[in-house]
Amino acid sequence: MSWWSCCRSEEHHRNGYCKKKHNAGGSDKTTRNGKSLKSFMHTLSLKTDGSKQKIAEEIKKIGKTKVSASIFTFRQLLLATHNFNPDSLVGEGGFGRVYQGYIEAIDQVVAVKQLDRNGLQGSREFFSEVLMLSLAQHPNLVNLVGYCSDGDQRILVYEFMPNGSLENHLLDISPGLQPLDWNTRMKIAVGAAKGLEYLHDFADPPIIFRDFKASNILLDASFNPKLSDFGLAKLGPTEGKDHVSTRVMGTYGYCAPEYAMTGKLTTKSDVYSFGVVFLELISGRRAIDLGRPIEEQNLVDWAEPLFKDRQKFPLMADPLLQGNYPLKGLCQALAVAAMCLQEDADCRPLIADVVTAIEFLARPKENINIDAEVQVNSDVPDKSLKEESIELPD
Repeated sequence: MSWWSCCRSEEHHRNGYCKKKHNAGGSDKTTRNGKSLKSFMHTLSLKTDGSKQKIAEEIKKIGKTKVSASIFTFRQLLLATHNFNPDSLVGEGGFGRVYQGYIEAIDQVVAVKQLDRNGLQGSREFFSEVLMLSLAQHPNLVNLVGYCSDGDQRILVYEFMPNGSLENHLLDISPGLQPLDWNTRMKIAVGAAKGLEYLHDFADPPIIFRDFKASNILLDASFNPKLSDFGLAKLGPTEGKDHVSTRVMGTYGYCAPEYAMTGKLTTKSDVYSFGVVFLELISGRRAIDLGRPIEEQNLVDWAEPLFKDRQKFPLMADPLLQGNYPLKGLCQALAVAAMCLQEDADCRPLIADVVTAIEFLARPKENINIDAEVQVNSDVPDKSLKEESIELPD
């Protein structure tokens, strides 16, 4: 029996558990949540910049029984961030800046995201974040503490994640930070995959994250990952449809090829993006790195020929690991990444299968920090990865 088959046999138990969760009196609630969210987002799509209806009032219509996020005044957030002092700035993205702050009323350190007030897109992201994170709650999704919509202000308040983003510890390591070890990388991969699994398989209707990347994976004090930045998230297909047609948005290097070419978005689009991030975790390379030689600038293009030669797999491991990883685990992790990155979306695994496979890789093992070269000679049979685990794409 192949390694992938062994993982899938464990999935039977997992699926049984999931089915019980869906049928244990929660299905009506999730259906109502889904209908509320669909209705609200449809209303949002009809809004214009000139609408006089306050955003807070619209949110309260849904929030009377569903939305648990607090409503803060602009003054409260000014005090919390010392007037949005640049010294409190902890991040900056396409839609706004994020500051660390302390809100006395709730006695909590928070992350305050002030969205760009210009244009409809900032308001759309605001709506999407508040509703998505209020109705979709999971240990691997960042917690929305509250929001502010005073006047033209669009501000989101999250739980503060002291270790910043995965990008800070993997692709843009600050001086003094230690590189992530193999076990921590697998732990982060599992948690991030579980966050996607919740969105795909438990949210009703399903939610497609659409912008899965290292900078949108935040890490708590124990390096537990949480998905953040739901501004581009999209409700998944319903009523028998297999995709959602939408304007192509996201980050170059992470977008699935079929979505980039056709605008047809599915949960398998997220699986592809997960494959890119998982390959970043393994290799320590960016999805797109213009500082490398031309043939190595696109991570997936660089990896494709290496996937086909098992003897070259150690070349794909992050040099910062210094050989401290299980070679067999490396091979199996690369096999999962390769499956997620297949060009044909139908050939990619479901995220639930990915979770099962990576949970297997993340289990504590004895003598895990063994020099890779020693393992090549002692632990791994001389046979192809195709025989040992799963079939790789041609």
